Amino acid sequence: MVNFTVDEIRQFMENKKNIRNISVIAHVDHGKSTLTDSLVSKAGIISSAKAGEARFTDTRKDEQLRCITIKSTAVTLCYELSDKDFEQIEQDKDPDKHLLVNLIDSPGHLDFSSEVTAALRITDGALVVVDCISGVCVQTETVLRQSIAERIKPILFLNKMDRALLELQLDQENLYKTFQKIVENVNSIISTYICDDSKMGDISLCPTIGNVGFGSGKYGWAFTLKEFAGIYSQKFKIEASKLMKKLWGDNYYSAVDKKWSNQKSENNLRGFCMFVLDPIYKLAKSIINFNQCEYTKLIEKLGIEIKDKNVLNSGGKELFKLVMNTWLPAGDTLLSMITIHLPSPVRAQKYRTELLYEGPRDDDAFRAMHDCDSTGPLMMYISKMIPSGSRFTAMGRVFSGRAATGQKVRIMGPNYLPGRKEDLNIKPIQRTEIMMGRINHSVEDIPCGNICGLVGIDQFLIKTGTITTFENAHNLKVMKFSVSPVVRVAVEAKNLSDLPKLVEGLKQLAKSDPMVQCVMEESGEHVICGAGELHLEICLKDLEDVYAGIPIKKSNPLVSYRETVTEESSVNCLAKSTNKLNRLFMKASPLPEGLAEEIDSKAVYPSQDTKLRSKYLSEHYQLDLSYTKNIWCFGPDGNGPNLLINSTKGVQYMNEIKDSVVAGFQWVSKEGPLVEESLRGVRINLTDAVIHTDSMHRSGGQIIPAARRCMYASILSAEPRLYEPVYLAQIECSRSVIGAVYNILNQRRGIMLEELQNGNPQIVEIKAYIPVNESFGFSGEIQEKTSGKGFVQCVFDHWQVMDLNINEPSSKSMQIVNNIRRRKGLKEKIPDINQFLDKL
Repeated sequence: MVNFTVDEIRQFMENKKNIRNISVIAHVDHGKSTLTDSLVSKAGIISSAKAGEARFTDTRKDEQLRCITIKSTAVTLCYELSDKDFEQIEQDKDPDKHLLVNLIDSPGHLDFSSEVTAALRITDGALVVVDCISGVCVQTETVLRQSIAERIKPILFLNKMDRALLELQLDQENLYKTFQKIVENVNSIISTYICDDSKMGDISLCPTIGNVGFGSGKYGWAFTLKEFAGIYSQKFKIEASKLMKKLWGDNYYSAVDKKWSNQKSENNLRGFCMFVLDPIYKLAKSIINFNQCEYTKLIEKLGIEIKDKNVLNSGGKELFKLVMNTWLPAGDTLLSMITIHLPSPVRAQKYRTELLYEGPRDDDAFRAMHDCDSTGPLMMYISKMIPSGSRFTAMGRVFSGRAATGQKVRIMGPNYLPGRKEDLNIKPIQRTEIMMGRINHSVEDIPCGNICGLVGIDQFLIKTGTITTFENAHNLKVMKFSVSPVVRVAVEAKNLSDLPKLVEGLKQLAKSDPMVQCVMEESGEHVICGAGELHLEICLKDLEDVYAGIPIKKSNPLVSYRETVTEESSVNCLAKSTNKLNRLFMKASPLPEGLAEEIDSKAVYPSQDTKLRSKYLSEHYQLDLSYTKNIWCFGPDGNGPNLLINSTKGVQYMNEIKDSVVAGFQWVSKEGPLVEESLRGVRINLTDAVIHTDSMHRSGGQIIPAARRCMYASILSAEPRLYEPVYLAQIECSRSVIGAVYNILNQRRGIMLEELQNGNPQIVEIKAYIPVNESFGFSGEIQEKTSGKGFVQCVFDHWQVMDLNINEPSSKSMQIVNNIRRRKGLKEKIPDINQFLDKL
């Protein structure tokens, strides 16, 4: 039975201090969706019997079939808080005891990291779920890093405790040490990525504070130390908050002496094991072993009320689930953690606004966002598009003001600049909706601090954007993804008559996924770029079944490469304009190590203040100030990891030809000379120029081709190389098959990094680098050669320079170059430098 109506939920949206916006984040198969069911059940949307099996937030058929989450799903839940929980809220709160939770369940597979980024942008807190058997994995670290970068406060839940009890049958001390190791690992990741000047305060996780939970999402039970401290506080005549500190760490209790000690001896036991784990272990053992006499006494002693006494005769896992769910319901524990330890929008926006808003700190939009002011101008960020029939619902967060049906708003795309009209549309919102998982409900308006859906603006935004009513508003910052679309597939319609449907389908596919890119090559090929094999597989299935609805042909997966240089140009390259009246001299050199990554992460960016950027580049990369002040542009697309620098001195008419040289640079940085792939980490210095005095003779038609030829020549004279993308592969396998794993890695140019021992002595975790080009079929081969005892996760890690010897056509890199040139219809041989160079 649903506890609240849509009208009541809309009413509670006005209580901004009693709202929590949270994302559920974790590694794949750590039990996010199963655990989320407990919160959905607590809100009365599904029955408690179905919680853990329904996976309410997995709304797609393929999600249910594959048992993994593919798309982020938002659901708005409403609860009535107990007096005890309400009193423990330390931050500002509204007197009404109802709490509204806007929850987003996100995917755990590395290929869908962009969905996690989209979820984190519009939430303030994160429930980090970790499988207590597998421990902290690759994606756990990735999502934690993303959440800290977005200033999202985390709480931790150690899941799958039922497996430790029933399958692995770990003893109590070993289970405690497993928990302790996971908490330490998570805190280590947090301390690594958090800034010293973070405005979030202390976000470290500790069970004695109550922001770490333990339990089983599948069986629907959970606890924090707060629950057990409450049970034992009357017995020990100690306040629950003080007793919580005794129930973790090196605190031992002697039942004989009835005293606590911080030293282990024969007469005492660890507090956590004696008072927390022991009753759970005794219950599990007696129920699973069908010892009815023992478990009946335990149930009475612990005060667990089972309404139907007949079920006590059954024993086994079903009874264990019922008893634990009744005694320690997961919904209550999670709600308590979310309520007490995660911030409301009012509190979170005070430290998040300066990170999100690109405009000045004193305008109306910034102030309204900072104060979460519902009477201020509307400021809303759209983080993703959700398919809804033939149209899309734009999911986003209202940071200030109200989003109302029929309201005329400024729809600003990511390329919008204040004062200009590019990427700007002024249109009305057709409908505002409350997100409820599978079904959305229309309401008149949504106040700030809430997550909602907008209908009718999808035709004006491609993926993300800012919605506002303030004429002088700046954009909210574009999201940074932790993965790159490095795997590509070319697609074509089986029937040529279906080509228009394919083109329209590709547009819709590009809109539906925050990461996927759909591009058309010069050869007319339609190419889909994704983060990995699974990501592309899902995209192609959606394209064929949903968006285009036609049979398609697809190529084998292709890999995106980048072109770079490794030395400074050996000659000062000259190119003349077509009329021979203008001369350009250029040199190419590699960017300092690490600068390309900083440009990617937007630590250095085009719209940055020139003086600040010059100072930063001078201090961190020892670049000459005279150069850093004359950066003409970044490329490709005006924001890529390549620089064009004007290092000429005393040359006239440079400002007149600047646009033409920049246009040539954008062309070159998009299509390099080796294989027409984008450049990366290249710096082009315009060293000298001779420009004709008559503007007629220095037009774009004269300068752009000359600039392009000069840049190509300078790159070819600077030891050009290819960058190939590299995955970080995490392989979990049985110790008995480790030799087979190493053999496969060696065959695929893999580089071993480390071999780790997990809690289970029979399971080994191997970390290795493997080129993306060698990764196709890697997971399947590991499973085949290890007889299913090996499991692989790959995430994009970095770009790696390949050795390229033009004189050795049999080398691996030259084979790759030849294959790409053949596929793109280029001449098989790399162009000679003399094709581009001119002589004085």
